[in-house]
Amino acid sequence: MDAVNTQTVLVLGVVVILALVALAVYLYQRKRQSRQLEERFGSEYGRVVNELGDRSKAEAELKRRQQRVEGLRIVALAPGEAARFGAAWNSLQAEFVDNPQGAVAQADELVRELMLKRGYPMGDFERRAADISVDHPTVVSNYRAAQDIRARNLRGEADTEELRRAVVHYRALFDDLLEVREVERERMPARPVEVRS
Repeated sequence: MDAVNTQTVLVLGVVVILALVALAVYLYQRKRQSRQLEERFGSEYGRVVNELGDRSKAEAELKRRQQRVEGLRIVALAPGEAARFGAAWNSLQAEFVDNPQGAVAQADELVRELMLKRGYPMGDFERRAADISVDHPTVVSNYRAAQDIRARNLRGEADTEELRRAVVHYRALFDDLLEVREVERERMPARPVEVRS
């Protein structure tokens, strides 16, 4: 082999090695990004992958959600507002025994009011759920379940136990949105109706 061929082979070898390193870095970054999104979004990650049928499309959708919510002005509630919402929740929960259907409607309304007060836009349900999934991924499935029961209730298809579960689901989202810390939760008045999940 002459010097030109040897040099060409070396250059091609270096190019191939650099291409393999670049590919390895790219694949590592993709895997790391997937893991970070899966950790951040929890079960919502799997739901979006199943819904869209493609991991890349799902991850692009989750990143769009993050960017959209980063552009929102989500604010914490003043302590007085948080107390007002807590009292409103306790009131609706006390009504559950006499009016389970009304309590579910009130829970939905109170969650919407809380979302609006915090700065979440009030578009259609899917947009609200997508926005919530960014900052509250562990309870977005509660919101979806509560909305499903509420819709079945409006059609007259939900029994009292399902309505109770809807209130439990709304409560999980409500607490997460309210961002009540354990110390503050202990100071809140006792709940009039015991609700078990």
